Amino acid sequence: MRRPILLLVFFMALIFVGAKCAKKETPQLEEEIRGGFGNGEALKTDQDKAVALAQALYEEKRKEGMKFENGPCLSNDLMPDWVADIAHYPRQKVDDLAENQCSAFREGKAHHFVELDPEGNLIRAN
Repeated sequence: MRRPILLLVFFMALIFVGAKCAKKETPQLEEEIRGGFGNGEALKTDQDKAVALAQALYEEKRKEGMKFENGPCLSNDLMPDWVADIAHYPRQKVDDLAENQCSAFREGKAHHFVELDPEGNLIRAN
């Protein structure tokens, strides 16, 4: 009779100690998630992701032969609530033409944008 009780106490103690250890590791895990799992690269924000996607899309479209001089819309659905647009820095009149802007942003369907210049360099992201 004593043996089952001792085993029960032993396993309960083991579970308790394991739970304590897990709680101590949680802040370290949270820090790793915020800090990038020890490789120096932090997890990206939505804005960072949108910029990276826009630049990758730019490269893809450039290789396909797309022309960027008029500042066309690159994507109306870059990612949820984001568009990618080509513009000039400083802005030119052609950038303000509706046909060269992303309709999803103009119509309020998307609320964030990445703006790249005709060479694919980031102008701004908001």
